[in-house]
Order: sequence, then C-alpha cells, then structure tokens
Amino acid sequence: MITTDLVQAGLLAIIPLLWWIDLLSFPALLMIVVAYGTAAVINGAATMSFLPRLVQRRHLQRAHARVDGADAVAQSAGPALGGVLVSALGAPLVVLVDAATYVFSAVALSRIKLREPRPKAEPATRKLVVEIRDGLRWIYKGSGLATLAIATHGWFVGNAVIGVVAAPYALAALDLTPFQFGIIGAAGGVGAALGAAVTTRVGLLLGTGRTIIGCHLITTASVLVMVAASGTSNTWTSAAVLGTGIGLYGLAMGMSNSHEMSFRQLLTPDELQARTNTTLRSLNRAVMVLVAPLAGALADNWGIRPTLLAAAAVFAAVSCGLALSPFRSVRAPA
Repeated sequence: MITTDLVQAGLLAIIPLLWWIDLLSFPALLMIVVAYGTAAVINGAATMSFLPRLVQRRHLQRAHARVDGADAVAQSAGPALGGVLVSALGAPLVVLVDAATYVFSAVALSRIKLREPRPKAEPATRKLVVEIRDGLRWIYKGSGLATLAIATHGWFVGNAVIGVVAAPYALAALDLTPFQFGIIGAAGGVGAALGAAVTTRVGLLLGTGRTIIGCHLITTASVLVMVAASGTSNTWTSAAVLGTGIGLYGLAMGMSNSHEMSFRQLLTPDELQARTNTTLRSLNRAVMVLVAPLAGALADNWGIRPTLLAAAAVFAAVSCGLALSPFRSVRAPA
C-alpha cells in the first residue's frame, strides 16, 4: 500500500509538470491514467486484505463500518473542497495538492507497527492465469461465498445503470441546475455516513444475511423514489424527491458494505485474502464496463424512466434471490 500510494502521488505530480512545460498530450495523459488505475487496483486489494490483520475477528465488521463512514464523509466533502481549491489555486496546483495527500497516506501507513507473515514461496514460473483460476475456484466452489458473490455481481449491474442515467435524468429530464444536482449528490454521502453509523447495531439485531437483504430492498425502494421525482410540479420539489432517493441509495450502501466485506473476509484464509479481493473487484468492475454502454443504449431507446425501472427490477431480483436462499439466515462467523 505504501508503494502504490507513492506511485500514485508521483503519477499525479507528473500531470501539472507536463502541463507547465507544454508537453501534456492525450497519449501522455492516457498512459498516466492507465498506470494510476493499475496502482489503484493493487492498492485497493492490499487495503482490504490488510484490515483483517489490524483488528480481531469480532471487530472486523465494526472496523469496515468505520472505514465506510470515513469514506462517505470524504466523498461528500471532497468534491466541494476540490471546487474551492480549483477556484483559488487553479487546476494544476490542486492536482499537486492531491498528490501530496497520497504522500501523507504513505507516511501514515508506514507508522503502523505490524509484523506481517512472510508470503509462501511459489515457483517463479507460476502464471497469472493460474492465480485467476485459483481465485475463481475458491470463490465459487466450497468457500460458501458463491451466493453472495453472484448477488453482488447482480447489484453491480443495477449500480452501473444508475451511474449512467442519474446525471442525465437530473439535468435533462428533470431540468435541475448543477447546484441542485450537487446538493443531491451530497445527500447520497450523508445517507452513506448514516448507514455506516447504524449498521453494526442493525446487524446484531437482524443478522448478516437479513441485514444485507434488507439493504437491497432499500436500494430497490430508493430507485422507485427516484422515478417518482419526474411526477413533481417544480424543480425544487423534483430535487427534494430525487435527493431522498439518492439518500436512501447511499444509506443502503453504507449499511451493507461492511457486512458483505467482513463476512467474505471471515470465511477466507489469510493467504487467499488478496486473491479473493482482487478477483471479485475485477469481476464486478468488468460487469460495470459491460453494462454501462448497454444502459446508455437502453436510455436512448426506451427512455430514462423505463431504464431506472429496469434497474429497480434488477435490485429486486437480487433481494429475492438472497431471501429465497439459505443465505438469509447466515451470521458472520465468530
């Protein structure tokens, strides 16, 4: 994680330097973005695999919830702070400020005192395809994660649709202003922070399976609320209804993620943590890459409201699939 943070900081620092010497071009920017994205994927997998080594098993869900809450606050405040900094300093200097935050992250991580087990020695000829095969075999055969993994893939289908149509729905179909849309985006962050704050108590009351299913039902309802925004009489009413839907959407995400992550990690051996996290992250993002253009095509041909209703149907199917399986009664292992 420390290495990838420093790599990301260096890549971001290159952008304003190239801009100042008038060498920034689309091919150069594309190479930087690809390298940055690769480092981000590695960093994300390492971060998720590192947390179970920092906390005891019984505290893992609570730890994930706190991380989710911090992420929600950062994602809500970050765009607004970024806009202020761009206005005050200009975009190139703000990119350097962003690079400095990764350096700060690397320094903070370096101060964590933890002795990690040495990785098992493996043959130098071991190929990436073997790693991928082992990850897939573990997830979908014998780990107990297959039902949740498939449901998560389905959730990412619906999420990809929402990601594609939310902005044009608000700005074009509902005729909201960018300011109103910004407020709506903040509502999602507030909802996520609230969900992360209450999710541990909800999980203790309902259990892991029922909590996750309930969150998917809230997600379904949130999309239906978004659709209802088109039937309002003025833009501020539309913004309020759409903001309520986005807030519920964030609430469900803030409540569900910590339970899904902790359940998965508690079932996964330490030596397979990174492989499992990387495999699932890659598959879920592949789902988004495939679904996003299809969602755009559906919105163009069907209209945005029917496309949103299709997303709600996907979330409802995920909820029903989990509710009708033994997963509904699972609790995170102690």
